[in-house]
Amino acid sequence: MKPRLLAEGCATRLAGPLLFLKRTVDVGLNEAVEVKGADGRTRLGRVAAADEETLTIEVLENTAGLGLADVVVRFVGQPLEFALGPGILGRVFDGVGRVIDGGPPIPAREAYPIEGLPWNPVARGVPRDFIETGVSAIDLMNSLVRGQKLPIFSGGGLPHDRMAADIATNARLPRGAAGDFAIVFAGMGLPHDSAEFFRRRLEQGGALERTALFLNLAADSSTQRLLTPRYALTAAEYLAFVEGKHVLAILTDMTNYCEALREVSSSKGEIPSRKGFPGYLYSDLATLYERAGCVHGAKGTLTQLSILTMPSDDITHPIPDLTGYITEGQIVLSRDLDRRGVNPPVNVLPSLSRLMKDGTGERYTHRDHPALASQLYSAYARAVQTRVLAAVVGEDGLSEADRRYLAFGEGFERNLVHQAGARSFAESMEAGWRLLKGLPHAELTRLSDEQIARYLAKA
Repeated sequence: MKPRLLAEGCATRLAGPLLFLKRTVDVGLNEAVEVKGADGRTRLGRVAAADEETLTIEVLENTAGLGLADVVVRFVGQPLEFALGPGILGRVFDGVGRVIDGGPPIPAREAYPIEGLPWNPVARGVPRDFIETGVSAIDLMNSLVRGQKLPIFSGGGLPHDRMAADIATNARLPRGAAGDFAIVFAGMGLPHDSAEFFRRRLEQGGALERTALFLNLAADSSTQRLLTPRYALTAAEYLAFVEGKHVLAILTDMTNYCEALREVSSSKGEIPSRKGFPGYLYSDLATLYERAGCVHGAKGTLTQLSILTMPSDDITHPIPDLTGYITEGQIVLSRDLDRRGVNPPVNVLPSLSRLMKDGTGERYTHRDHPALASQLYSAYARAVQTRVLAAVVGEDGLSEADRRYLAFGEGFERNLVHQAGARSFAESMEAGWRLLKGLPHAELTRLSDEQIARYLAKA
């Protein structure tokens, strides 16, 4: 560590979580700092901006009690780091990596920069193989592949918290030892009751022992919220590429992260872009999402399942819009399905997993899985179109085939998308074949004659 530098009596302004100093020392962006006030508390921070005359410090804790005349800032001489070692699974951390479960400190082996290390694109491997989530609408229709980044687009009031907790509890590797799989769960801007829900749900489901849980509360500073996913992903990279585990990182809610980014950007006086968000929102999100992937020669992989709430259910809002450009698909939740009691309310038609073809089929899930998923998707799309027609002409004006598609659409939502509890992949396949038995065989153009004879002959 470089010698510490001291700045005392240089503070000129305090605006929320931002502390402005006269520049009297030579420092770099993102350098870690310690801010100490007259109350004796030492607060963690980092250099957010610098010019020839001014330094802007992001204070990562409550700034109450800081006075401009007596504040002391110590520059550490290096970026923020997260000290990691064996034993981080089963532990609960705050948004900046401090243990908050009452247990002993983590026995650190090495400190890693929280911004992550740049990957040579040539070193990246193609994501392969399958992670089973226990959610049929994902496993069967939009499969999650190891090394993929797949967001869930939700809306205010939809059960994305429950869905995230269920996936964290039930996710597993169909092929591979249970000890090779780990969860990193990061909650950003959570109310106290939501944070307690996640902790209790993981404990009761027996998943906490394989999970590193990061909780950033709504009462915490917005600057701390910007670092929560970075600390969590640093832990995930350590588990994946040092300990060799297959890691699923669940990040919720990315909208809270983006709102904090907008707030801090506005405090700095930066020129806003769409909806008031900074113009670098895309590149900032990319620094998080692109930390998922596979590395040639590494045993482990890092998969991301990020959850965001679309403001006003607007999928064209900058947050989901830019996220869709960076990630490999999306899972979209439907308010209409939620009102009709479908849980989880996954809208299959706008949902997509672009890497599904690389992690499913004979080598990974089942040889008939791609054909079954394709046929179910085609039939459900026809059912939704038929509902529109029925709203115009009435069911009596429909053909017999159209009425069977209407029944299929209802059964698809009630018996495949809706589920009372976790469902294995084999159970999801069985549910899909049962639904197709209600359709005319001549309509099943995505299946081979051999598949129809094997699975649907008794229809």
